[in-house]
Amino acid sequence: YPLSRFRSRFKRPYLMAVLFTTCLPVTAIMVPVYGLFVRINLIDTLSGTALFLAATQLPFAIWLMKNFMDAIPVSLEEAAWTDGANPMQALARVVLPLMGPGVAVVTVYSFIMMWGNFFVPFMLLLTPDQLPASVSIFTFFGYRGEVAYGQLAAFSILYSTPVILLYVLIARRLGGGFALGGAVKG
Repeated sequence: YPLSRFRSRFKRPYLMAVLFTTCLPVTAIMVPVYGLFVRINLIDTLSGTALFLAATQLPFAIWLMKNFMDAIPVSLEEAAWTDGANPMQALARVVLPLMGPGVAVVTVYSFIMMWGNFFVPFMLLLTPDQLPASVSIFTFFGYRGEVAYGQLAAFSILYSTPVILLYVLIARRLGGGFALGGAVKG
């Protein structure tokens, strides 16, 4: 919200830094991250891996949410202010409901990118019991070219179910939300 509505001399450098971090491949930063995780005892912890995955998705989520926020006209907030709402009420009652589709898109995209990430959990988690499904699916491929196709197919269906359910739950919000629902009368 502040990146879209307020002017600051730090806004452009901050956005350029965010854009730069979206261009960094995770493989390029894994060696220093691994060293840091060993040093601060976060290696082989689910919380440390989840924190790193969330941190790697944050720049793209910020950039995408800013674009959704830019699409909401300031005149809607000004109309709410004219009707007697304070800035927090205008944000909560006007802007946030219109941001629903943007939040849904960012949620689905971030979840899919973290759910399907193989490399980060493979590097940061050492205990086989803690490995997520994206890494566990690797165990169905044998060492000598043998593949357990039946088990792989069954596991793949189970593995894709959360993503499909998330999309089905959020698809309703994605349908008509981008038109702003007649919010601007013309």
